[in-house]
Amino acid sequence: MFVTPAYAQAAGGAGANPIMQFVPLIAIFAIMYFLMIRPQQKKAKEHKAMIEAVRRGDTVVTAGGLLGKVTKVKEDGELEVEIAEGVKVRVLKGTLANVVSKTEPAS
Repeated sequence: MFVTPAYAQAAGGAGANPIMQFVPLIAIFAIMYFLMIRPQQKKAKEHKAMIEAVRRGDTVVTAGGLLGKVTKVKEDGELEVEIAEGVKVRVLKGTLANVVSKTEPAS
């Protein structure tokens, strides 16, 4: 008496274009690209340019927090940095975090 027959309903949107189902996914990827991937690539490009432009006399900060003056730039990706008077350390170019002050090129 209280039970009514249930009939299956047609699925809403079954006739929709299958390409329209991928539009939200494509939109999410586009948003992620412009908010995350592109800025990281830009920052990496700037960091690489900074590392390539390091020369003798520049004051640099390493990723470990050491502050020193570049005394020698070697071709194999190393720098010799003087962190105190008479104390020189070898540092990989990739570990530089920042160039604090740049020297002027020789005329």
